[in-house]
Amino acid sequence: MAAASFALAVPAQEKLPTPPLSTVWGEKLTPENVWNKYPRPMLTRDDWKNLNGEWNYAILPAGSATPTKFDGKILVPFAVESALSGVGRTVGDKNELWYDRTFTIPSDWKGQNVNLNFGGVDWEADVWVNGVQVGNHKGAYSPFSFDITDALKDGENKLTVRVYDPTDKGTQPRGKQVSKPKGIWYTPVTGIWQTVWLEPVPANRITALKITPDVDTKRLLVEAGVTDNGIVRVEVLDNGKTVATASGKTSAPVEVEMPADVKLWSPESPFIYDLKVSLVKDGKTEDTVGSYTAMRKIGYERGKDKINRFTLNGKPIFHFGPLDQGWWPDGLYTPPSYEAMIYDIDKTKELGFNMIRKHIKVEPELWYEYCDRNGILVWQDMPSGDKNTKWENHNYYRSKEFERTPASAKQYRTEWNEIMDNLHSHPSIVVWVPFNEGWGQFDTKNVAEWTKSKDPSRLVNAASGGNFFYGAGDILDVHNYPAPRIYLLDDYKANVIGEYGGIGYPIKGHLWQPDKNWGYIEFKSPKEVTDKYIEYIDILDNLAKIAYTGAVYTQTTDVEGEVNGLLTYDRKKVKVDAKRVRDANRRLIEANSAK
Repeated sequence: MAAASFALAVPAQEKLPTPPLSTVWGEKLTPENVWNKYPRPMLTRDDWKNLNGEWNYAILPAGSATPTKFDGKILVPFAVESALSGVGRTVGDKNELWYDRTFTIPSDWKGQNVNLNFGGVDWEADVWVNGVQVGNHKGAYSPFSFDITDALKDGENKLTVRVYDPTDKGTQPRGKQVSKPKGIWYTPVTGIWQTVWLEPVPANRITALKITPDVDTKRLLVEAGVTDNGIVRVEVLDNGKTVATASGKTSAPVEVEMPADVKLWSPESPFIYDLKVSLVKDGKTEDTVGSYTAMRKIGYERGKDKINRFTLNGKPIFHFGPLDQGWWPDGLYTPPSYEAMIYDIDKTKELGFNMIRKHIKVEPELWYEYCDRNGILVWQDMPSGDKNTKWENHNYYRSKEFERTPASAKQYRTEWNEIMDNLHSHPSIVVWVPFNEGWGQFDTKNVAEWTKSKDPSRLVNAASGGNFFYGAGDILDVHNYPAPRIYLLDDYKANVIGEYGGIGYPIKGHLWQPDKNWGYIEFKSPKEVTDKYIEYIDILDNLAKIAYTGAVYTQTTDVEGEVNGLLTYDRKKVKVDAKRVRDANRRLIEANSAK
């Protein structure tokens, strides 16, 4: 395959990138069919204009003036380092990435305000419309919007974006990106990596929704962010039929009394209620948006066997799923398409898991919607940043923690707050994970307490396999490779093994690089891998009977030089006997869940 199935204009001295691997979805990609699904499922409007497609780009030394000439074309929303962007260049911490394109406003939007929305830009973005700076945002993992109404003009409008991303030369959250990828550290991602779009909005409008179910009282709390004030009206629908309504002032959450026979959400029965939320002022409906929710309660309780078990809607449930990195050989951070993105979730479900640990990354919001609607529990990591302190496996009580600078700590807290705000309403998310294995881990107890106070409706896994535990959060999480084992327990917490496995199997023709591939252990056939996988399931089942209430297997797919996935990096091969793995997974979950 060439770099992609479309041709982009680039300077003569450069070649289009040829990815070591391609996916079937990337091979079908064209500038006309790139990510055209409405990107914000928790707050929907009918009218919008997609700005994905070909933009101009330039890479210039940091501090340069706005470019008048460009290096070529880039396909948005793929990061500039990716093959699917059509560029495949590294930016680095000494340079900035510039974007440029034009757009027109549909004539039937006249009289309305216009929002410019970005799903995700790594890392700092400055945005201009017709030379007017409309805003700035720092943070790769949360969406942001600007009201650009006052900057617009009739006819053609010019959009310019400048991006700076120091990757591992900075202290900002960056996940597994490094300037020199190797081992478990991957290729940098710079610039726009999620959908960019325009939408017409009223002047007084709903800007955000925070939806929290309360199963105990059969109530739904709906808090609306608005630009002005008024009355918020909430309508709850079950398959198109209105089953509950409520109204309240914008200054407080609206309490909706759900039906007496309220339907609960679970992996086996992921029931979704649709929502219609309106903003009313002086008797006039000024804005209406669509959304959805699910009724479910998360916790952990001490069972008759004296073991603390995760619960869902008051019943014990064993959380079991893969470590999901969310990387792609042709798109890096960005899946080649919506169909590609949900393929990983479908395969996870088919293999018998009921959970995914989203590892050191945040996905496009459509990923979480698919988990919501298809019954997948999600543990959501905060992407790591700053310095990775030496991971001291089995040492959970060191007296001195890593200290970030005030600026680094502030940026971490700012981005974690935005991520939690943006994802709060998704019912599939059941656990927040602020830190992993000492990667930028700091002030653990206070961060865990803040996370819990911000969202008491979910569990907090303060330090998954981390250097410091300090009794923080709801969960004690240990890592051990390759086999699961117990070496530390907390009688007052839910105990889990947050990572184990890593069974490697390199398949020729499906490798990111011809050599230097690794797993924690390696085998040469699907049977060998499956046999060892089931051996670990049997060990885990015994551990679950005496302590563990959840586990995470490494990992969903191969990623760059790692070949320890259940699937190859290009998603073209399932590397295990799928039926045997599914049967073993279901046996483990069912044996250690509700009785």
